[in-house]
Amino acid sequence: MKRQDDARLPPSPAVDVGVRHDVVARARETALSARTGESVFPWFGPSVRFGIGATDEVGWEAKALGMSRVLVVTDVNVRASGAVDAVLASLTAASIDADVWDGCESEPTDDSVRRAVAQLRHVVVDGYIAVGGGSVIDTCKLVNLLTVASGELFDYLAPPHGAGRPVPGRLAPMIALPTTAGTGSECTAMAIVDLLQSHAKGAVSHWSMRPALAVIDPLNTLSCPAPVTASAGYDAVIQAIESLTSRPFDERPAARRPSDRPVYVGHNPISAMWCEAAVRHAGRFLVRAVTEPLDVRARHGMAFAALCSRIGNAGVHVPHANGYAVAAAAHTHRPEGFQVARTFVPHGQSVAVTAAAAFDVTYPAASDRYDLVAEFLGIDAVRRAEAPHTAVGDWVRSLLAATDGPRSLEAFGLTRGDIPSMVEVALSQERVLVCAPTIVGHDLLVDVLERSFVAQT
Repeated sequence: MKRQDDARLPPSPAVDVGVRHDVVARARETALSARTGESVFPWFGPSVRFGIGATDEVGWEAKALGMSRVLVVTDVNVRASGAVDAVLASLTAASIDADVWDGCESEPTDDSVRRAVAQLRHVVVDGYIAVGGGSVIDTCKLVNLLTVASGELFDYLAPPHGAGRPVPGRLAPMIALPTTAGTGSECTAMAIVDLLQSHAKGAVSHWSMRPALAVIDPLNTLSCPAPVTASAGYDAVIQAIESLTSRPFDERPAARRPSDRPVYVGHNPISAMWCEAAVRHAGRFLVRAVTEPLDVRARHGMAFAALCSRIGNAGVHVPHANGYAVAAAAHTHRPEGFQVARTFVPHGQSVAVTAAAAFDVTYPAASDRYDLVAEFLGIDAVRRAEAPHTAVGDWVRSLLAATDGPRSLEAFGLTRGDIPSMVEVALSQERVLVCAPTIVGHDLLVDVLERSFVAQT
């Protein structure tokens, strides 16, 4: 029966389906045969709840994910801040049973992860809730994996530090509530650990590792000490800049199978939109969040910057590769303002200390995108025109000066004699160096590290 609406529609024009099919087929064939490299980029948007008071909704979200008994994973400092109490209250209101484990360590190591797994292997839960910074969230991811999967941590670490075994199947659902604004681990498909014997950083990277939900409440960052706020913020803004200046996805070889594409696929239009927002917000709010810790607007701005930096992160490169090398070399450093007993270099500081020099050196390979970054940061147009090749690097130098950050590798007790070992470690970070806008070899890394011994002003 003919619908009344159909009577008002104009008649369809006659189409020569055969001719159109031939034309379309030729156009498709031409486009496909013209490909010389990668032509597809994936983007798997995480599930996020963002805003003031979002912590109060954790119980509802956990129940929606099918959780009935959960393990809240945190550390002693976060537990003392009150953030865990707010999570537990929300879970109780939703009739969800919860146990708390507060044994996470800052900058988790392979040893600390093994201890965590040994303690928690027999805990029976149907979900995890991580409350803390990137160290807590990464530890929770690895506990979730290693308490159910066969094998050890080494089996799942990416080469050259491990066997690179794929994560088997789905893990238990996990909700992550960050208490810092920086790493964005609540949105990532990877976990990073310090490898004590090899003095290197290792990563387990697989889409199954990403939390089912990120609940980002800027109020949870209010208790962050200034050095922690600064270090986390460095990571957020620098990883966004690295992503914006990373090697474009279509300059890579085509993946043989969709599963072959790495988590870091390279610069692409979707990631660029998010990372632009991250850079703009960090440029406006990072110093304020450090110097005015109770400024909720600044905390909100940096929480959003960190979120965007991770949602859009298509690849980090030289600063992060060097960051792992710095952390490995400076194994006697005790950071001020971090309530941690052992020696270590905070991740954001290790990344930031060579970032300015790295951006200076790689500027020629991605000058147009570095120029955009300078604009996003709010750098004066006259300054950008006078010295475009150092504009972004100089902004990083000013940031470190304004937030009492590390302005030279000497801040970590390192000397130029450490450069050969740092270069070796940085070169091993193949998964990130492949994202650099230029080919990264021994000489480039030496140049960046040499420049980073000069005090940044």
